[in-house]
Amino acid sequence: MKALLIVDVQIDFCPGGALAVPQGDKVVPVINRLMDSYPLVIASQDWHPAESAHFKRWPPHCVAGTPGAELHPSLRRDRLEQIFKKGTGALDDGYSAFEATNADLDKFLRDRGVDELDVAGLATDYCVRASALDAVRNGFRVRVIANAIAAVADADPALREMREAGADLVEM
Repeated sequence: MKALLIVDVQIDFCPGGALAVPQGDKVVPVINRLMDSYPLVIASQDWHPAESAHFKRWPPHCVAGTPGAELHPSLRRDRLEQIFKKGTGALDDGYSAFEATNADLDKFLRDRGVDELDVAGLATDYCVRASALDAVRNGFRVRVIANAIAAVADADPALREMREAGADLVEM
């Protein structure tokens, strides 16, 4: 079975947010259109404590319970079976959706017979990259949806690393 993983399409990662990805909101209509093509749709969500060590590297963003941590308001919720929260501990960076603390993503997928995982969301060069690489390491066939991701800076090194690890890059 194939699933769609939507990585961190949150207010703080979209234009006007605390750690905005340039044109991050452009992924939302593509993801919304794609959702109905999958029997299973899940998402990850950065959910940092206010006093996170992660904020030594990054400006505070996606602080648990704040408006900026919420999923983008235009992102469809009707198909989301579960949201995996990550970066929830004071020392957790939580780049990969496989680092979620509210549920074990690998077990969740395996319990549902998922062997193929398509990845979309934000940001290509950080959380999408980490999630796709962990998915490959965990034995899933991975496709990164090129027209449903956006990068903080230069996406090329992350895209190259994901391809070299075994992920396919597709447009849908």
